[in-house]
Amino acid sequence: MEKGAIINHDQTKAPKTGDWRYMKPEVDASKCIGCSTCVPHCPEAVMEMRKRSEAEVEISGKFAKEKDLAVIDYEYCKGCGVCAQVCPVKAIIMKK
Repeated sequence: MEKGAIINHDQTKAPKTGDWRYMKPEVDASKCIGCSTCVPHCPEAVMEMRKRSEAEVEISGKFAKEKDLAVIDYEYCKGCGVCAQVCPVKAIIMKK
């Protein structure tokens, strides 16, 4: 493969691997600062940032109104915990 190549992945053909995970990462909306540090570190690329809902803004306070929130696609998350380890404010915790 040549350096800098882009691999297009068809998500519809990927097997859903999230149902066998032991631990599940959960994002605490009141702690997430929207830094997106977790997104590039996810080995399965199941993390993304999205706008907060009104309820999440109320939980998070006014500081987070303009900040995005990390979300996880649990159909493909394998529960490795990398996101929880790299989060600078420990907004992601691993639960059974």
